[in-house]
Amino acid sequence: MIRKKAIEICIGEIGNSPIVAANGFISRDLFNVKDKKTNFYMIGSMGLASSIGLGIALKKPRKKIFIFDGDGNILMNLGSLATIGKISPNNLIHLVFDNSIHESTGGQPTGSDVISIEKIARACNYKHVFKVSTKNGIVKILDKIKKYSGLTLILIKIEKGNSIGNRISKTPKNIKDGFIKNL
Repeated sequence: MIRKKAIEICIGEIGNSPIVAANGFISRDLFNVKDKKTNFYMIGSMGLASSIGLGIALKKPRKKIFIFDGDGNILMNLGSLATIGKISPNNLIHLVFDNSIHESTGGQPTGSDVISIEKIARACNYKHVFKVSTKNGIVKILDKIKKYSGLTLILIKIEKGNSIGNRISKTPKNIKDGFIKNL
């Protein structure tokens, strides 16, 4: 399954909850699949979606906050996993779309084929950690966690995509203003 298809499946289960999307193709795919005012699209700032998502989860403890991250993004900022795990917000759901490459920058390997992101998450105090690679697996886990409380990471194994989505047509200021207003 490619990332765009995995994002479509996730959106069907998540609904209107806030999403902080990592820069590059993840933000592009989310924007092209389901643009909504509760999406925060990173433009630049590689590796920081997890840090921004943590801040939002802390300020909005009654809302489930979703982070759409990539393996390259999270491996670039592993320190955020330790910080998130130490604080351990109950309302943060961290989805990592893992194709073992930096797809947005040309396909360089990330190392996630030998480095276990899910083991790192467990070591960093994530309460619930799942690894899935199928549509049914994604639906089942996202349905299951609706009943859960506690810091959660879902690693979604994907394949390299076959097309590049359109760039986000909103300015960074419009993204920020719309997100804050609808949060």
